[in-house]
Amino acid sequence: MPVRLGPAGVPLSCKGRTVVEGIDDIIALGLDTMELQTVRMVAPQHFEQYWQAGVLADKAEFEMNIHGPYYAELLGDKLQRTRTLAKYEAALQAGKTINARHITCHVGGYGEYERGNDANEQVANVFAGIVERAKELWEDEVEYPVFPWLADGTPMKVGIETSGSQSLWGSLEEVLEVVNHVEGTIPVLNIAHIHSRGHGCMRTSEDYGEMFDLVRTSLGTKTFYCHFSGISHRTGNALHYTQIKKSDLNFEPLAEFLIEDGDWLDVTIISDSPLLEHDAMYMYQQLEKSRHRQLERKALEERRRVLAASAGLSEEELAAREKEQQLAGKAAQEAASKAALDAATAKKEVTQDAEKKSEKPKSKDKKTSDKPAKGKKAAADDSAGTDDLFDDSADKDEDIF
Repeated sequence: MPVRLGPAGVPLSCKGRTVVEGIDDIIALGLDTMELQTVRMVAPQHFEQYWQAGVLADKAEFEMNIHGPYYAELLGDKLQRTRTLAKYEAALQAGKTINARHITCHVGGYGEYERGNDANEQVANVFAGIVERAKELWEDEVEYPVFPWLADGTPMKVGIETSGSQSLWGSLEEVLEVVNHVEGTIPVLNIAHIHSRGHGCMRTSEDYGEMFDLVRTSLGTKTFYCHFSGISHRTGNALHYTQIKKSDLNFEPLAEFLIEDGDWLDVTIISDSPLLEHDAMYMYQQLEKSRHRQLERKALEERRRVLAASAGLSEEELAAREKEQQLAGKAAQEAASKAALDAATAKKEVTQDAEKKSEKPKSKDKKTSDKPAKGKKAAADDSAGTDDLFDDSADKDEDIF
């Protein structure tokens, strides 16, 4: 099951910021692919470095891809459609120059069309022309001194990307309908967009299994090209990309599906995250963790088979015995916990009784200590009376003289 991971553009950590240096950094990180972003237009002065990147990718057997212009109006009027096709022509030329294996295309809004067969038929007609143009570009040179990768005669695949907004053409069903009728096209499964349009539908490994099975039964393909990122969404519409850890779209379920049930897949995953290569490496780590869990589970199952064979039991009988032992251990643990709780309660009661008994003598001592105090008070009163007596006699003596 080959799984190729890479960022959408030159890595953020790349110092040179050129495509060639970006490829070097991606290979150094242990990643496998890259998608060049043309965004709005393809600048002619970039073709020199595009060709250098193509030569490097061909020698290093590195998978290069390209993303066409983000803003497209293939369902607009004639002027809008012509302007979009001119941008795609430049993107196709750049894709040929960098040895791209896929070009990702947007369709845009519905324009004058309603959802349904008419819009799908128009999109299919436009992409049939784009596929034909890609073939012409791959076949227009008899000799290939500059572009040796054209010798195999296999043009890049034209990918139609799922959109993340209800107002844009590009639900998963619409994309599969067009791809099924236009040879040379593939679906680009932007999982963040599918998640948004489905109101947060991609949450478990079973959800990913259903999606890949739907594509396989519709197209009969085992090769998939995907985009993945965190996403902020509301009411069935994508708002903006986020890093994976700050989104409700998690990569762990997809990693679990790819490792446990996706051995029939050949998949390329492009990181659309704002963190680019950092989230691509995060996805790689999640895949490795899922692979290690699978190996641990298989090792445990193998050990159980060996134990069952050595004990002369079937695996079912061994499982039943292990379950009984687990229940017995759980019961013993509960009994021990209950005994410990009872002992703690009894100890607490003994401590409280001892404290109550120690408080009673203290109260008696307090009462006895009050009695001498009263005696002292009486003695003080008596002495005070005696003093008054002597004071009176003194007064009388003073009166005599």
